[in-house]
Amino acid sequence: MTLQDLNTGNAAAVAEALKQCCGSGAWVERMIGLRPFASQTALLSKADTVWKSLAPADWLEAFAHHPKIGEKSAAKWSSEEQHGMQEASTDTAAAMDQLNIDYEQKFGWIFIVCATGKTAGEMLALIAARLRNDPAAELTVAACEQAKITKLRLEKLLAQ
Repeated sequence: MTLQDLNTGNAAAVAEALKQCCGSGAWVERMIGLRPFASQTALLSKADTVWKSLAPADWLEAFAHHPKIGEKSAAKWSSEEQHGMQEASTDTAAAMDQLNIDYEQKFGWIFIVCATGKTAGEMLALIAARLRNDPAAELTVAACEQAKITKLRLEKLLAQ
């Protein structure tokens, strides 16, 4: 999809494409309403501004559209982003599975991390460290990770 396609395409089709980047319906709707974007830089800036303006419920909606770290996904981008987990040892994968459960029980949402370029060990260390956060602080950290994921996915969308 080109920037021109994003700017002038059918709203429903563009919304579906944007939903691949961020699963928050409010984010998608606002992004559709902000078209046209003067440049990719403007798009990325607006995407971040809109994300930061959303309510925590919108963030949680976006988180719910991700597979858990280490979980097999049919979504091409999720699978590529979590490539580091494909190389995980059986022990590391089992530890991640358990920490995913612990994390979700503590916070009520899945562990969100911008996994691109991270090894299984790095992701395991991150989840273990973030389990020490209080829920309010962790929600902010997870939202920042989602913003990174959204930026990378918007770049991928425009590179297609």
